[in-house]
Amino acid sequence: METLRKLLDDPQRGAGKVFALIIQFLIVLSLITFSMETLPNLNEETKRALYYIEVITVVIFTVEYCLRFIAAENKIKFATSFFGIVDLLAILPFYVTTGVDLRAIRIVRLIRLVRIFKIMRYNNAIERFHRALIISKEELIMFGGAGLVIIFLSSVGIYYFEHNAQPENFASVFHSLWWAVATLTSVGYGDVYPVTVGGRIFTFVVLVLGLGIVAVPTGLIASALTQIRHEDEEASGSDES
Repeated sequence: METLRKLLDDPQRGAGKVFALIIQFLIVLSLITFSMETLPNLNEETKRALYYIEVITVVIFTVEYCLRFIAAENKIKFATSFFGIVDLLAILPFYVTTGVDLRAIRIVRLIRLVRIFKIMRYNNAIERFHRALIISKEELIMFGGAGLVIIFLSSVGIYYFEHNAQPENFASVFHSLWWAVATLTSVGYGDVYPVTVGGRIFTFVVLVLGLGIVAVPTGLIASALTQIRHEDEEASGSDES
């Protein structure tokens, strides 16, 4: 059992690294075949080849999942862990018709490449980002709540300004939500836009608010990251002295 754990969880050397690289290659291959299946006008031979590749990769992923489950010291913890759930969802649609194709979720498994190629220098950056989110958590939650309120009020406002002029595009407050989200996030797809004077003035106000919705969370996280980096540099200086 210990040998099996090393094979599955120690991708730094020997057989474990080879096994991990094979699994990562199969993940990339399965994502490519999944994307190719969406191409129009595929001939039957290509479809058949893609299906066989999918069958082979799913069988291997299933065996890998079962081995990880068997090798896990705490099987419930593994089954409910992030990667345990991702691994299960990556193979489940092949065996059970869910109506939703979850194969694309396999790309999340490529995160394990960080361990394989020893990209440990990014660990500190990830840790700093995590600490930055914790530091600014309350502000982000408060700002997120305020953002939802602004989106709703924007939907209501544009509905009253544009409903009579464009009853198809702004049939209700719920129909106006698409416009509010696209405008506040400064995306502005242009498929729905105001034609009345009041609606255009209101849109200008919403656009100004949208700049804040994008900029403020970014500023909060950037400020927290700067603070954490400064603290780490001071700590490093103290250790060297």
